[in-house]
Amino acid sequence: MAHTFSHLCYHFIFSTKDRIASIGHELKPRLHAYIGGILRELKCTPLAIGGTADHVHVLPMLPTTACVSDVMRIVKTNSSRWARREMRKRTFGWQTGYAAFTVSRSSVRSVARYVAEQETHHRRRSFKDEFIALLKKHGVEYDERYIWT
Repeated sequence: MAHTFSHLCYHFIFSTKDRIASIGHELKPRLHAYIGGILRELKCTPLAIGGTADHVHVLPMLPTTACVSDVMRIVKTNSSRWARREMRKRTFGWQTGYAAFTVSRSSVRSVARYVAEQETHHRRRSFKDEFIALLKKHGVEYDERYIWT
């Protein structure tokens, strides 16, 4: 086959260090925009970025040359460095690890809406409940003792 054909869409979720509510209303739009810029530099296409004070959801399309772990390492490292330096959030950081779920083309629109409406969503459901429900929905095995450490 002479060409490469792909649809590599992911739903990433990662939380702040110790799930501290450190993403305030002044930081959130700038942080999300910065994360989008990092993704574009990596030749990814950010479709939606949302979250609350203690976690972020990102829905990007990745090129075939991208490695999920490399994308997440670069996004988390550079965005936390930026928040500490530019926003003077000296203690800002991300929790170790992340969740990554694949998203079919038919689900992109609904997942993008879900990501964009995080603030509203979390008025009804906690991050912990949401995260465990997503792990179960996607058939990801987990030990709850290690999710929150």
